[in-house]
Amino acid sequence: MNMEKYYLAIDIGASSGRHILAHMEDGKMAIEEIYRFPNGMVEKQGQKIWDIDALFEEIKTGMKKCKDIGKLPVSVGIDTWAVDFVLLDGENKRIGNAVAYRDDRTKNMDKKVYELIDEKELYKRTGIQKQLFNTIYQLMALREKNPDELKKAAKLLMIPDYFHFVLTGNTAAEYTNATTTQLVSAKTNDWDWELIDKLGYPQSIFQKIQMPGTELGNLKDDIAKEVGYTCKVVLPATHDTGSAVMAVPAESGSALYISSGTWSLMGTELLKADCSEQSRQHNLTNEGGYQYRFRYLKNIMGLWMIQSVKKEIGGGLGFGEICEAASKCSISSIVDCNADRFLAPANMTEEVKAACRESGQKEPEGIAEAAAVIYNSLAECYASTAKEIEQMTQTSYDCIYIIGGGANADYLNRLTAKATGKKVCAGPTEATAVGNLAAQMIADGILGDLEDARKCIRTSFPVKEYS
Repeated sequence: MNMEKYYLAIDIGASSGRHILAHMEDGKMAIEEIYRFPNGMVEKQGQKIWDIDALFEEIKTGMKKCKDIGKLPVSVGIDTWAVDFVLLDGENKRIGNAVAYRDDRTKNMDKKVYELIDEKELYKRTGIQKQLFNTIYQLMALREKNPDELKKAAKLLMIPDYFHFVLTGNTAAEYTNATTTQLVSAKTNDWDWELIDKLGYPQSIFQKIQMPGTELGNLKDDIAKEVGYTCKVVLPATHDTGSAVMAVPAESGSALYISSGTWSLMGTELLKADCSEQSRQHNLTNEGGYQYRFRYLKNIMGLWMIQSVKKEIGGGLGFGEICEAASKCSISSIVDCNADRFLAPANMTEEVKAACRESGQKEPEGIAEAAAVIYNSLAECYASTAKEIEQMTQTSYDCIYIIGGGANADYLNRLTAKATGKKVCAGPTEATAVGNLAAQMIADGILGDLEDARKCIRTSFPVKEYS
């Protein structure tokens, strides 16, 4: 039997999930992907939803792989995307579907929320930017359209909290993901109970907020029997960006990062939230981070646009090939990546063309030009966001760390360095899983603290520089 100490990160994104095992080797973190599975929204009863049961089966299948290869983890932690949740009744049975954030049930729900609390006041309390899919608006959609579901609810669990609950039988609201609900106070770092009351949401459904690094418990007996071993469940930063930011290999606390995947999350770390009106006007958010840090960032549409055009007109081309083809195009059209029209259009390619046409610019023809327009638009968006963050934090940043899958987008990295005039450091690509593992390793005493973890990450994974 292998005597190494292993840790298992289960990182589930909007389009795929992966199980990544880690151990320490000569002072470096060594990782290996042992299982990967697809994910995506499905249509059910006229709603866009997540197939939670299928995802849980995939979680267990990947956990069984550890047994198959004789590398049993001492702990496991799951991270996913934010804002979406599951409701359970008094018998812990699920109520309704796990509705996905791209579903249109939240349409006009912002108006309903602002009837009860002023938009400016909401930002002042929570520091969270307005995104129409935030949990606060999803709950309002339930209150307005399915009040019976809310009445029956005994527990609200964010998606990773739900999976941790099914593994252990214990509930928690992990802090980084809880903050994305727009219902957590940026001052107390706890649920804003007064706000929850104002909105008419039942207080009793909200679980106790716990920090990344909290040991939730061991696998339930039936789960341990099924996967072939038992281990601890340790909360990582369950919001995937929260985990990714833990893996930013910066040498000092003040760095700009872009967590680049389906979304591009661009920001810096603050020790105190900026809930000012000026910050709200810039649509910057203060999401919770490890050890009550704040991820002061902006949501930018990101590679979702590229993923969509690839699916529509990419033929069999891979992302690398599309990136390469785009780099040879001379089209200079730019669209606003953050416009709502790109959130879930019927056809992304046509939407990009329409945006170019409406602004009197050349319409892209074919996959290479469509991708070139998107990449150029993203780089411009990064440049203007960098300026906003520098202005708000009164700090000048000379480097942007690009982490996550988008760190592989060589052409986009080059465009970003050019558009921002800053050095770009790309990597690690598996930042989310690495950050998830770092939280588990700190909890187990293998790594000292966040600074120690980042130092270890810097020496463990390749980082490519662009200037």
